[in-house]
Amino acid sequence: MTARKVIRMGHPTLRLVAELVDVSELKTPEFIELLVDMYDTMKVEGGIGIAAPQINVSKQVTLIELPDDSDRYGELDGTPLMVIINPKITYLTEDKQGFWEGCLSVPGLRGFVERPNHIQVDYINEHGEPKQIIADEFLATVFQHELDHLFGKLYIDRITDTTKITYTEEFSEFIKAKPKDTLDE
Repeated sequence: MTARKVIRMGHPTLRLVAELVDVSELKTPEFIELLVDMYDTMKVEGGIGIAAPQINVSKQVTLIELPDDSDRYGELDGTPLMVIINPKITYLTEDKQGFWEGCLSVPGLRGFVERPNHIQVDYINEHGEPKQIIADEFLATVFQHELDHLFGKLYIDRITDTTKITYTEEFSEFIKAKPKDTLDE
């Protein structure tokens, strides 16, 4: 078990709709190894989420874990590690919010993305148990960002104002968004 290479924008796997995970796969050594490798990769890369397609595995699996890190995310509450498999998203509002997003598969760039601010996600966890989460604000954005990877989308596809794409260094120097306005996958 180890960190794997994160594939970058331009790699064809990132544009595929990932395959559903069969429940029979959940207890296999290969699937357990995939989860461990995804977690190790997310930690090594400094992300708060990762999807299997980002390590070139076209499966509908994503991990999300928000640290209690007030330096990075302001006064947001952390979340425990969540393993999300075969998710279905429901938008509970048309109201949108915007955050500056970054992505392990789009290194060195940030873009301002507006997304619905209240969602429901139905999924199964690593034990095959059906789960549901209602997320709003920042966590809603994190979920949408990660789930996009499972359906062949990148955050950069969601940017409506292309003047709000910047390199990370210029973002830090010129834009200086408040920590709570930034999503670093």
